[in-house]
Amino acid sequence: MKYLLDLEKIVTINSYTQNKAGVDEVSQIMSGWLEELGFKTITYNRELIGDHHLHVSPKKENLPNILLLGHNDTVFPNGYFEGFSEDDEYIYGPGVCDMKGGNIVALEALRNIYKQNQKITNIDYLLVSDEETGSDDSSLLTSSLAKNYDYCFVFEAAGEKLELVTARKGVGRYIIRVEGKASHAGTSYQKGINANLEAAYKLQEYSKLMDFDKGTIVNVGKIEGGIGINTVSPHCEMMMEFRFNTEDEKKRIIKEVERITDFSYVAGTKSTANCVIQRNVMQENKKQFELIRLFERLINERIYTQRRGGVSDANIMAHMGVTTLDGFGPFGDGDHTNNERALKSSFIQRIKMMTTILSYFQKTNI
Repeated sequence: MKYLLDLEKIVTINSYTQNKAGVDEVSQIMSGWLEELGFKTITYNRELIGDHHLHVSPKKENLPNILLLGHNDTVFPNGYFEGFSEDDEYIYGPGVCDMKGGNIVALEALRNIYKQNQKITNIDYLLVSDEETGSDDSSLLTSSLAKNYDYCFVFEAAGEKLELVTARKGVGRYIIRVEGKASHAGTSYQKGINANLEAAYKLQEYSKLMDFDKGTIVNVGKIEGGIGINTVSPHCEMMMEFRFNTEDEKKRIIKEVERITDFSYVAGTKSTANCVIQRNVMQENKKQFELIRLFERLINERIYTQRRGGVSDANIMAHMGVTTLDGFGPFGDGDHTNNERALKSSFIQRIKMMTTILSYFQKTNI
């Protein structure tokens, strides 16, 4: 299993999203391995974060165009969680499942196809550098490339039963600012306008927008306001995230947040809410399951599926209308902690599966 040595090589390089040098080093190693298989590398240079790389294969007519999608960045800065180790069942280290392990699965499957055919066509491989911080930069690149592809396979970690991911929630983020008026809390309270109190009312109203049956979560994760214990607060800021399973729920939350924000529960306060949709929802669709049924026939195995509350770059491609499946990486857990690990046996299954699937698309259009 030479590929585990390759995984160790890139896992032992710290590629925290803000560590541009480390992310670029991992990217260059991956690019070198892919260029050995005939891919040409297109580099999208970035000044403050790692460069993004699109690895392009030659194209044949009448075959589907496939994008493999991954990221080279991980979540921990230098000194927090580093190194690579293994036992009989698992390997341990930053990125072994999220998602350097998945990148190695894709790479090894491509190597197998190259050994069989000495040529790879109609498969491109995009590796971005900022997924762990929300793909704020790379999302525009990924969206712009979507029109070139029929299918997208994303190599985030598989589920415990080696499930593929067919749906992911969308994510929106708000910064809500409340303006009041400062005054001495002991001698002149009524001359002030308490922004913190207004925020407290609003927090309760925002929280009422949650709908667990529909999978809608609204969470005010941070509140900061006031200037001192004896001063009526003149300002307050809330940071809020909401997650949704459908476009209708996204629209409902946006409409209601605007209504709550515009209404003053404490007379004299003024509030604003700035929203960014970080990831649109990845919704299940018929084409995904037609593809999964095909995969089951090809590998002669049952493929389970799951929906996830977390997001990935699969959200971006799915929103752009590309038939997208996620979870093609190995099974692992503990991601985003110093207990991250990946199951060795799942690499074997995933590499075999992706070799079979991608080989099929080298000669067949569906």
